[in-house]
Amino acid sequence: MSSARLARVAELLAAGYDLKGDLTRLAGENENYEVLVEDGSRYVLKVAAANVATEMLDLEHQAVEAVHAAKLGLGLPRMVPARGGGIESAHAPTGEAPLRARLLRFVPGIPWCEAGMAAPAQLRDLGRTVAAIDTALANLTHPSTGRTHRWDLAAAAQHRGKVGLIDDAERRRILEAAFHLYASCAVPALPHLPHSLIHGDVNDENVLVRHGCVSGLLDFGDCLYNPTICELAIALAYSMLDQEHPLAAGREVVAGYHAKRPLSEGELGILFPMVCGRLAVTVTVAAERSRIDPEREDWFVTEDRAWDLLARFSEVDPAEAGTRLLAGTGINPFEDRGEPVERLRKRRRHYLGAALSIAYRKPLKIVRGFGQYLHDDRGRPFLDLVNNVCHVGHCHPRVVEAGQRQMARLNTNTRYLHDGIIEYAERLAATLPAGLDTCFFVNSGSEANELALRLAETHTERRDVIVQEGAYHGHTGRLIDISPYKFMGPGGSGKPEPWVHTVPMPDSYRGKHRGSTRETGVAYGNEIGSVIAAMDAPMGAFIAESLSSCGGQILPPAGYFQTAFEHVRSAGGLCIADEVQVGFGRVGTHFWAFEAQGVVPDIVVLGKPIGNGHPIGAVVTTAEIAASFDNGMEFFSTFGGNPVSAAIGLAVLAVIQGEGLEARALELGGRFLEGLGELKDRHELVGDVRGAGLFIGMELVRDRDTLEPAAEEADQLINRLQERGLLLSTDGPLHNVIKIKPPMVLTADDVDMAVRLFDDELARV
Repeated sequence: MSSARLARVAELLAAGYDLKGDLTRLAGENENYEVLVEDGSRYVLKVAAANVATEMLDLEHQAVEAVHAAKLGLGLPRMVPARGGGIESAHAPTGEAPLRARLLRFVPGIPWCEAGMAAPAQLRDLGRTVAAIDTALANLTHPSTGRTHRWDLAAAAQHRGKVGLIDDAERRRILEAAFHLYASCAVPALPHLPHSLIHGDVNDENVLVRHGCVSGLLDFGDCLYNPTICELAIALAYSMLDQEHPLAAGREVVAGYHAKRPLSEGELGILFPMVCGRLAVTVTVAAERSRIDPEREDWFVTEDRAWDLLARFSEVDPAEAGTRLLAGTGINPFEDRGEPVERLRKRRRHYLGAALSIAYRKPLKIVRGFGQYLHDDRGRPFLDLVNNVCHVGHCHPRVVEAGQRQMARLNTNTRYLHDGIIEYAERLAATLPAGLDTCFFVNSGSEANELALRLAETHTERRDVIVQEGAYHGHTGRLIDISPYKFMGPGGSGKPEPWVHTVPMPDSYRGKHRGSTRETGVAYGNEIGSVIAAMDAPMGAFIAESLSSCGGQILPPAGYFQTAFEHVRSAGGLCIADEVQVGFGRVGTHFWAFEAQGVVPDIVVLGKPIGNGHPIGAVVTTAEIAASFDNGMEFFSTFGGNPVSAAIGLAVLAVIQGEGLEARALELGGRFLEGLGELKDRHELVGDVRGAGLFIGMELVRDRDTLEPAAEEADQLINRLQERGLLLSTDGPLHNVIKIKPPMVLTADDVDMAVRLFDDELARV
């Protein structure tokens, strides 16, 4: 501190408060001074930064006075009025910018961090005191409460993108996990919890202790309007530092708080993730500051201790940590976790067919989901990057409410008139090209594809079907017959029927024709013409996914479907677009993936995302084809298009359109592809990255020249990423393609985290 600066501060003190005394700069990031007057009086002079508005200082003053008025017996940094009665004084020598400051009463006491290991009674007293402070501030309103800042726990995710500042790989892993826990568990819940003005920084330097009790609270400079639970989470984070048994210590704080201000199950359920979020912010801000001035020791006083606590927490399952933390409240949101995994697996093996497979080497027991996240019985969150069924997010409130409301009113079959099925058919047809306006509703994508084949066969009076190599269209007998992914895969016996004809998958990376050009697309389209010319019987239909999923996340080159459809229609066949996995805006540029190729199929098949997890399937075709099907044999699906399914389908459409999910798919898909493309430049294992919107594939190869598939490495990668909190799977005939088809409510933070974890684990694989 320069002597000139100290002289200016002394001048302000004399001019604004008629005081003279010894000035000592206090530690911390703000410019604060202890003032010792000759008569022994002590004060703290806080110099305001140039960007701090007077309104913010008034908010701090009002908060202190509200707590003082509650008569809690706490020492508080109350304001000493400046000459003239204002809350601050300004001093501006000629030609210089004004210096502004407030004078506060000095609060005696020992900072929590210097008072030694806290006993249970002191920890409980901290909880009670924090609850009393929150109660005192609950009704205070002020124009400046809506602000945020770098320490705002409700906005901790603002620091998530700085994980790369951490050089140590193990610490980076711990930090990613802490932010992931916070983002998946706390962030979705916070908007729905009680809010109020809070102190915002109940840390171990601001809490003062005397005789084993909290005696004072300093520095209201971070107070803001927040979910009230943030206050307790912050106090917990700092009170558990250096504790031999941190969760046991935290239990006392929570019990003390809950006894004074009872907490809801929703608040209690996110306490541990919130604590991890605060610790994550602490170490991230320290890493950021170390790039600015590594010599500022007062910036890093908590860093190592916070890292130590984060490391200890990383070894405890979140559900177990939450249970221990809340043990003194009598409430446990984590107690209903069902049977242990191994016992459940044993029962599953006994009662379910072995062909029903389980994902991952270490199977997961998923107990709840919300948005883009799934949570297992251990409380661990997983970013779901592969479940394209829950298109608008797991348990979307609007979809859930629509189904519950209709279920409570009526659910029956379609032999009765009902508004819902008609409205849904109308809304669904409105999303498709003109002419595709006649709907049939069933219960799954497999049923829909089965029905599509019947429609085509009835209309053309021909049975022969052309399919792509590697294609999968469903699990019924007839669909297995037209799914090379199945009949050429494990357990299959080769092409079973003479009426099934295969054409090459339009794979521009490793297929028969290479390169993402229109010429490549036309060449693949002409393969269909060649097959038709060689057929002994007239062809009835060509069925293909608009983008091939099980085939390896394949995007057909431009011109493919236009050429293919011309050949099919010239031969009198129908064109069936299987949109079960790729429709409803996933590609970002269009609502339906076939639209990206500039074609209009004769029949469109819908499933999976159509009901966001509720079993719905649909076939949409032309009135002419539908009329051919009306040949006297009644079509009926007991549950297809029932009132509940129609209500849910309508809700899904409303969410896609109301939340702009198609545009989000385009934006985030581009972000994802760019990030994975950068990984391709760094990791030889990545042979190809391809995709459209949030339909993305990353193909792993051992050699970029020979394209030797890296199936084992792909399996390793998805299992390593599962352990890091990402859910993915492999696909393609060679099982070497990582498929990415997440719920459409993904965020940019999710994408960035996923790319960082891919980077880490690709290096390890």
